[in-house]
Amino acid sequence: MTTEELHPGSADIDAMSTAEIFMLMNDEDAKIARALKKAKKAICLAVEDAVKAIQAGGSVVYVGAGTSGRLGVLDASEMPPTFSTPPHVIRGIIAGGPRALTKSVEGAEDDEFAGVRAAKGITAADMVIGITVSGGAPFVLSALRESKRRGCRCWLLTCGDNTYGFLDGIISIAVGPEIVAGSTRLKAGTATKMVLNMISTITMIRLGRVYKGYMVDVIPSNTKLKKRAMRIICELTGLTPQPAAELFQRARGNAKTAIVMHEKGVDFAGAVGLLDKSGGSLREALRC
Repeated sequence: MTTEELHPGSADIDAMSTAEIFMLMNDEDAKIARALKKAKKAICLAVEDAVKAIQAGGSVVYVGAGTSGRLGVLDASEMPPTFSTPPHVIRGIIAGGPRALTKSVEGAEDDEFAGVRAAKGITAADMVIGITVSGGAPFVLSALRESKRRGCRCWLLTCGDNTYGFLDGIISIAVGPEIVAGSTRLKAGTATKMVLNMISTITMIRLGRVYKGYMVDVIPSNTKLKKRAMRIICELTGLTPQPAAELFQRARGNAKTAIVMHEKGVDFAGAVGLLDKSGGSLREALRC
């Protein structure tokens, strides 16, 4: 595993100055985006499977251990407030359960039986993405095998060079050795987060959750997000703040619905109907 190897620039890292270590880390981090670009085909295919799964009423399920598991849960937890998706649409499973989010649960990633149990709720309509930097975490692989047995699409996100015949696809990000050998929360962790960002965000865009670069499905659950929703309405309708606020209220706090109401000259029910007809796509609803 290259992530376990000693980085050639780290032999004297403990004798380097702060600025020298900074430059070494910065130079290594610059390699991540290039590594992701080489995995473009696999990432795009994974997105297509994710879109199909959600459109069919299924879920995208991340399964990981340690840092990989935490990153999966983090990405999944950001979907409801950002894109107004139900929590089950993209969800994360981590070896060791919820307590592993803040504490190391020793041996959790090696528990194959726990991996099988973790896949208990998986159905054929779902897509499962196993996340393991080494590509060999027993918890993740057993969860993937059980998920495949249940008939769903299964992918692996790894920084290793792994081949498993039962999988539908592998996203392999070759980031090379870490500046601290084996510390995969560094480049490998960053690469993992970037890939998950791409998969979830592109999937949501493809599903009509973004319009002209705006987060039109944002849930205004706090002051900052309410201001964001109002700004989106103003910028997409040309309304000033006061009438935009009145429209937002009539739209029951939904920016996308408010925009359709204004642009199509319909009431709340009419806007909801147009959005339902267009599969939730604001662009398509405005074309109706």
